[in-house]
Amino acid sequence: MSHLKFESCIAACNDCAAECEHCATACLHEKDVAMMARCIELDRYCADMCRTAAAFMARSDEHTMVFVNKFCALCAEICDACAEECEKHASHSEHCQACAEACRDCAEECRSMTAQHAI
Repeated sequence: MSHLKFESCIAACNDCAAECEHCATACLHEKDVAMMARCIELDRYCADMCRTAAAFMARSDEHTMVFVNKFCALCAEICDACAEECEKHASHSEHCQACAEACRDCAEECRSMTAQHAI
């Protein structure tokens, strides 16, 4: 199984991880960092999940697709949670808006990938 089948999902995961890392760092420089705590926490979880999902897809084969699908489904769930939190701050934080968009895109790609490669 070629990882090229997952190219758009891998790219979305990598983009999301980068946006989440940027968002978490930018949130740490906000005036009211305590207000951003949940955002930072979810950014970090989401970034880690996205990086690992991309790695799972890159090394997957027909024997491991069941794990890839489960992991990507969880990745989509965490991306949704991160996007929801970031959207609370998007009106005053451009980095949160960009992160929310990347998270929504990634969740959509992960769901699409798992639907296409259901076992």
